[in-house]
Amino acid sequence: MSHTIGIRQAQKLKTRQALLDASLELLEHQSLSSLGLREVTRAVGVTPTAFYRHFDGTAALGVALVEETLGSLHGMIGAILADTGDSEERLDRSVGLIAGHVTAQPAHFRFIAREQHGGVGQVREAIAAQLRGFAVEVAEVLSSEPESAGWDREDLLMLGGLYVDHMVLTASALLDAGPDGEQEVVRVARRRLRLVTLGRAHWLDTP
Repeated sequence: MSHTIGIRQAQKLKTRQALLDASLELLEHQSLSSLGLREVTRAVGVTPTAFYRHFDGTAALGVALVEETLGSLHGMIGAILADTGDSEERLDRSVGLIAGHVTAQPAHFRFIAREQHGGVGQVREAIAAQLRGFAVEVAEVLSSEPESAGWDREDLLMLGGLYVDHMVLTASALLDAGPDGEQEVVRVARRRLRLVTLGRAHWLDTP
């Protein structure tokens, strides 16, 4: 009996992933707000009823794509920033991490770039929540560094948000530049992060 349940669960997960993959492919050419449920189910070869066994609607599907794209990054950026080495080395590695993910999953990040300000409110909020989560993670790592002595939580969250906003802009720039322009985008991204780091060192100098 348990074996049968296991097979059914595996098939359910397989169908769910197929719906996500088909949607992502269709979203290369349109926005989520214009995506039709029947388009997705036709691409996978299932009925609309089968779709609703996995998602309440296209908005819920979009939220799942957000989680699939950004969820795996949680902890990674914080771990890199918490790693040994000076601040510039760690920031360089964080830029490399973003570049690697964009290169490996360009369709996912195009979806995020388009839907961050798109017409589906649930998806916009899901993306915003993920980015806020990243900012908190980064701020927590930065708070333990000697350079953060005297900083209050509001300023640390502001700094974490600056780093996260920069990563989002870098991901968008990488998508626009393509493989031929990646090296230049990464070079500029690292220089900009160094500028933020220099500003951080002198933030408390102003009365």
